Amino acid sequence: MPTGFGRKVTAGVIVVLLLIIGSSCFYTVQEHEQAAILTFGKYTATQEQSGLHFKLPYPIQSVVKVPANLTQKIQIGYREDDRGNFYPVEEEALMITGDENIVWADAVVEWKIADVRNYLYNISDPEQFLRNAASAAIRSVIGSTRLDYAITEGKTVIQTEVKAKLDEILSMYETGIQVLDLKFQDIEPPEGEVQQAFKEVTNAREEKNTKINQAMRYMNDRLPKARGEAQALIERAEAEKKARILNAQGDVAKFNALYEAYRANPDVTAERLLLEALEKVLPNAKVIITDGDGNTIQLLNLDEVLKKSGGNAQ
Repeated sequence: MPTGFGRKVTAGVIVVLLLIIGSSCFYTVQEHEQAAILTFGKYTATQEQSGLHFKLPYPIQSVVKVPANLTQKIQIGYREDDRGNFYPVEEEALMITGDENIVWADAVVEWKIADVRNYLYNISDPEQFLRNAASAAIRSVIGSTRLDYAITEGKTVIQTEVKAKLDEILSMYETGIQVLDLKFQDIEPPEGEVQQAFKEVTNAREEKNTKINQAMRYMNDRLPKARGEAQALIERAEAEKKARILNAQGDVAKFNALYEAYRANPDVTAERLLLEALEKVLPNAKVIITDGDGNTIQLLNLDEVLKKSGGNAQ
């Protein structure tokens, strides 16, 4: 064995160990990741910033990375294969409604990791736990809902209630999972005659709602016009009422003045009224008075009397 060979081997081993230890002191966190730092196997901190970071060498510290900044999805009631084809999962999709009917319900849950420590150490299989919790929440809400309401206008309300119940379950078990959204793909009866019957009911209800909306639009169009016409009629009636009241008041004032004049001079006033009546009835007539033999009697010139009465009236 050559002289100094053992020293060289020892030095080489030391260099290799130093390289291994040195390489274990650095780790990289991607944009969509967060890292849990473990010291002697126990959680001590979370690194949320992306990039290159330093830690104590292995086995003192180690790192577990999770896609905490990535929005993930799970399907309830169906699955999607690698080719993009969908297939049903009946044991998840079939459930009983509040009125003891069978309904098919499938949904998509969007979620992300909100707490790395709870996500890693409070549940053993986070995705399966979320799937089971979502199925339980859906069954709980559907189980207290009537079938006809669930498959028609109740879908949005059911979605809201299911998400609230799912949030409650995840919070109670401190899973570190945050549900961003939950949407039903379908809520419908199983295939067959029952499904066809409910589709007909749904179509009839939609037609009913359409007709109600059309009637409401017609009412909203006609009602303001009718109100405007009614207001115009009221205003015209009020104007006519005021005009008639004023005319009546004028007639009363005129009659009262005439009555006072008649009380002061009955004969003169009576003659004046007679002449005014003749003037209105015979405005262009010429009055001639004759005797029994047909001869004109020049006793009274009515034209001059009428003119005089007219002058006196003025």
